[in-house]
Amino acid sequence: MSNQFKVSNLWAQRLQEHSISLPAVLRRAGLPAGFFQQEKIYVTTAELFALWRAVGETSGDPAIGLKLGSEARLERYDPAAIAAVCSRSFRDAVQRIAFYKQLTCPEEIRIRTVRDETSVEFAFIQAEGEPDVLVDICLSWIFSIGHRGTDGNIKPLRVELTRPVRYRELLEAHFGSRVRFKAERNVLVFRSSDLDRPFTTHNEELLKIVGAQLDAEVRARNASSDIGEQVKQTLRHSLAGRRPTLQNVAKDLHLSVRTLQRRLTDAGITFQQQVEETRRDLAHHYLKQSAVELNETAYLLGYEDANSFFRAFHVWEGTSPGEWRTQHRTPEMSGRPGTQHHRRGI
Repeated sequence: MSNQFKVSNLWAQRLQEHSISLPAVLRRAGLPAGFFQQEKIYVTTAELFALWRAVGETSGDPAIGLKLGSEARLERYDPAAIAAVCSRSFRDAVQRIAFYKQLTCPEEIRIRTVRDETSVEFAFIQAEGEPDVLVDICLSWIFSIGHRGTDGNIKPLRVELTRPVRYRELLEAHFGSRVRFKAERNVLVFRSSDLDRPFTTHNEELLKIVGAQLDAEVRARNASSDIGEQVKQTLRHSLAGRRPTLQNVAKDLHLSVRTLQRRLTDAGITFQQQVEETRRDLAHHYLKQSAVELNETAYLLGYEDANSFFRAFHVWEGTSPGEWRTQHRTPEMSGRPGTQHHRRGI
């Protein structure tokens, strides 16, 4: 699964159609003015949350997430949504969406059946506190797929939301069911039998065409998804005293620089991200070892001097390496014999 979200630049048009100012949204979200002009747009979970939080604040419309999640024009559906609508049943559609999610983001669609109820949950893996607008988009989108596929003959038993009570009438009118607030998860709950309702929009020929392309993308993604971990593993064994470079890592992996760069791009990650994540993980490891001095930690992480390490660590953790070590050291970690012999990896 990608560690970043892929954002469609079609959202720019959708937002403008709802009279939402793109410059205002991007300023609020702290994103560059040319954000939607990029050919491929990838964001972290934090950036995605900031984007949709800004949409909600700029719009001022409590129903904006529901409206954006209920796209009625099939020509605007992405391939995964088209495959879902062409599926054999609502269950088939939801399972396909869950499977193809790995192509675009660190998010899961979790399907749980308990007796005669089945819940469909959007779960964000790398962060909590998702904006209400984003939750509304996700749940409304799933609901609209089921509604379109069954010709309007399906609705949730209930909607469960983690947010406090607000806009109950609006939400219940949209989903056609009661809403439970202050819940543990953001989910749609259906009768299990409703998930087996056949889709009137089922199109086996189109499903094969679109599904084959998406399946090929999943295979390609899975084949390249390990490249990030390969880079990190190489960095763990080569950082000490050496400035990390794409050229050196490519050589260690027996790849050309161009091939490594392409595989990283295909996986939706960058070399610098892998360097920073590896350094951060190793920094935590070394700081928990009493035998490793702070200056030595900087060397082991490939920094030219201790000050560079201290500045980077403060950006990661909001505190100094020494303060972090004091806060996280345990009795078992202090004075453990032989720790100085295990400095090259985790």
